[in-house]
Amino acid sequence: MANFLAYLLAMQSVNIGELKNNLSKYLSRVEQGETVAVCKRNLPFALLVPYARKQPENRTRLGCGQGTVHVLGDLTEPLIPSETWEMHGP
Repeated sequence: MANFLAYLLAMQSVNIGELKNNLSKYLSRVEQGETVAVCKRNLPFALLVPYARKQPENRTRLGCGQGTVHVLGDLTEPLIPSETWEMHGP
């Protein structure tokens, strides 16, 4: 609870008029990682937070699955007999 209170006290807050007049300044702060509370008559109602784009990590090592798959049968052979195919007819 104390950490959350400290977070709220350290957060930059701005009223709507000030935000409209200096939007680029506040957006650059958000871009740097800060959170900005947007207030209406000094009462916060919204937060501007940085969009955390997580890059997916590729944890697969090349060749790690080698030897784990066993193929039974011929992969190039059709699953159904060619006599039952209608499209092979004249």
